[in-house]
Amino acid sequence: MRTYGCQMNVHDSERLSGLLEDAGYHRAAEDATPDVVVFNTCAVRENADNRLYGNLGRLRPVKDANPGMRIAVGGCLAQKDRGEIVRRAPWVDVVFGTHNIHTLPALLERARVHDEAQVEIEESLATFPSTLPTRRESAYAAWVAISVGCNNTCTFCIVPALRGKEKDRRPGDILGEVRALVAEGAIEVTLLGQNVNAYGSEFGDRRAFSKLLRACGEVEGLERVRFTSPHPRDFTDDVIAAMAETPNVMPQLHMPLQSGSSRVLKAMRRSYRQERFLGIVEKVRAAMPDAAITTDIIVGFPGESEADFEETLKVVREARFAQAFTFQYSKRPGTPAADMDGQLPKEVVQERYERLVELQDSVSWAENTALVGTEVEVLVAEGEGRKDEARRRLSGRAPDNRLVHFDVEGAEGLRPGDLARVGITYAAPHHLVADSGVLGVRRTRAGDAWAARNGAAPEPPGVLLGMPTVGAPAPQPAGAAGGCGA
Repeated sequence: MRTYGCQMNVHDSERLSGLLEDAGYHRAAEDATPDVVVFNTCAVRENADNRLYGNLGRLRPVKDANPGMRIAVGGCLAQKDRGEIVRRAPWVDVVFGTHNIHTLPALLERARVHDEAQVEIEESLATFPSTLPTRRESAYAAWVAISVGCNNTCTFCIVPALRGKEKDRRPGDILGEVRALVAEGAIEVTLLGQNVNAYGSEFGDRRAFSKLLRACGEVEGLERVRFTSPHPRDFTDDVIAAMAETPNVMPQLHMPLQSGSSRVLKAMRRSYRQERFLGIVEKVRAAMPDAAITTDIIVGFPGESEADFEETLKVVREARFAQAFTFQYSKRPGTPAADMDGQLPKEVVQERYERLVELQDSVSWAENTALVGTEVEVLVAEGEGRKDEARRRLSGRAPDNRLVHFDVEGAEGLRPGDLARVGITYAAPHHLVADSGVLGVRRTRAGDAWAARNGAAPEPPGVLLGMPTVGAPAPQPAGAAGGCGA
């Protein structure tokens, strides 16, 4: 299973894995040639197309040598390209869209029996993904989809055309899933939606999202609640109050800015302006002074002037984002922005992009440096630190979702899912370091669940972080791909 794109795609891949395992498939070893390869794709940026077709090209000789192998392509790019995929890569066996992921096992079987490609794309959601079997990639943290689809019409975004109109789950179904996850050992959940805080629009309750946050606060054993991605248009005061007043809702907010220029925001059809965005930031900081706020920013939208770009830099300086996922505008066929006048030369966009990244890195570094000398409780994670083994460190997330690498001294027996109290000694733009040892350890049910899933107690600290997964991705540095949501 290879996953590209946003957290919704990551969660969809958990559903796809669950469907395949329910149908009798088993996860292939990393060094084995698999019988089935599934690409769950993203279509937000042009390089997503190039990446998929490049990977399919590299798989062709592998399939030629293993004629029984099946290759399936699903997700947003499949919804967009449809039969074009098998035209460009005729060795692909199955193409399915965002609305019918439940059909993958049947499509694979039909491809095997008929020995020809099966392309099946539906125009609307057939089965809400939450009803499907799931192979959770983490024993201690879980995604929970509260809605799918998007009702917005941003001129740069292709997602509504590929994910459809917003569909909301019933609150009781969501809370039932959360309680079941906690019963299985999870202590952290992330609520997912393309516009997560628009939740309730389908059944006419504008306060449904804040009510849901407060209800999550009443789930015994649930220690951390996060959500992504909210839209500034739908960010109301009751949501801020629910965040501040619900102890297990973490002091973290990822809210896409996209541009600091009100003129460009209007052209993007974003339905808020600079003042509105900064006003939300101010209210969040007043209610939660220690909250870490992150964002998405697009550079080089058609017609963006130097003055418009300076407005974006102004917002970055004022908002003091802990991190920003920055993108160079990517023209997507079928979106209004693709046909707008004022498409900017690549060299202009690149130069602005580099200035933005430099500024945001300096802001992130200063914000992180202010935390040196403080203590944080880290939820030990699996696969978050690429250099952990070499440096005899473990890694995990602070309550505000900052990535923390910490020395293993005093961490004997610490497992993913356990909580460690550490003192921050060093800051970099995209992570924190605690190299003076662990100050306290709290073993959790989540750690027990991780140990049970892995069949034994972990190895000594420094080598206990297991195989790579398609689970919750670590936040990436400025310039890396973020979510496709709001």
